[in-house]
Amino acid sequence: MTSEYRHIPVLLPECLEYLQLKTHPIFVDATLGGAGHSSKAAEELGASGLLIGIDQDEVALAAAEAKLGTIPKSQRPRIQLVRGNFGDLDQALLTADIPGIDAILFDLGVSSVQIDTPERGFSFKEDGPLDMRMDPGNQTLTAAEIVNTYNAADLSRIIRAYSDEKWASRIAEFIVRARQQEPIARSEQLVEVIKAAIPASARRAGGHPAKRTFQALRIEVNGELDVLRRGLEAAIRWLNPGGRIAVISYHSLEDRIVKDAFAAMANRCTCPPDLPVCACGRKPVLELVTRKPVLPTADEVARNPRARSAKLRVAQKCLDCPSN
Repeated sequence: MTSEYRHIPVLLPECLEYLQLKTHPIFVDATLGGAGHSSKAAEELGASGLLIGIDQDEVALAAAEAKLGTIPKSQRPRIQLVRGNFGDLDQALLTADIPGIDAILFDLGVSSVQIDTPERGFSFKEDGPLDMRMDPGNQTLTAAEIVNTYNAADLSRIIRAYSDEKWASRIAEFIVRARQQEPIARSEQLVEVIKAAIPASARRAGGHPAKRTFQALRIEVNGELDVLRRGLEAAIRWLNPGGRIAVISYHSLEDRIVKDAFAAMANRCTCPPDLPVCACGRKPVLELVTRKPVLPTADEVARNPRARSAKLRVAQKCLDCPSN
């Protein structure tokens, strides 16, 4: 496994602008990675701030600690690094022993280092074991187990639901047929099966033919959508009044969950639309800071192609909401 983290932070200036860390001094980076966002956030927080970084990857935590350690002590905020999954945000913040937070950032998806390390099994461009676990020490389900044990109906369901792959049923059928000859244990094997399943005419457009299936398997292995829902719910609870939450997503399933979660907390009234005055008393918990997602500029995409699909949404805890 690589010991270097070269992850380029996406939408960095926009995140810093919206999080307003100079007036929100208790900041949580729920997806710390190599501290690409947090190293710049630390500069804005300054010596009076607190930065809590959460990641389930030991390599990421070590890289982040080294990078944050290069900030001069006189300018460095207090830093607490916590190993964990943001789906278990409650436990991570209880470990940090704080009453509430002022700002939190989620940068979803897989880091560049995870993708670029063949041994992790995330990449469809390089051969490696079909693993895809973000936290191998605490997870048992692997992509290989899914590919070799799920029936065709379940394979088709997750590929279609988690990637909108139009050839999901055909890919599932080809996987089941191929594994009857020998187990599909490596990414290169699976890529060849997917290529065979998708007609040549359909492979000429839309990027790599295995991209969507690999995404679906990664989401299933790591339970990413359920983890995201839990993490957002906990983050909103922990925000102090006036605190801000920013989320960068990279595909439509994630973005829809974020959009719906923010909307549900911003529009809690259950009264009939024709009722002139609210009678239910369900006050908003959030105010939407970005009505539409913030997208990367063309310059950023040119510098970092992985930013192409990124969408940033930001909301603020209502001032009359009680803190945790």
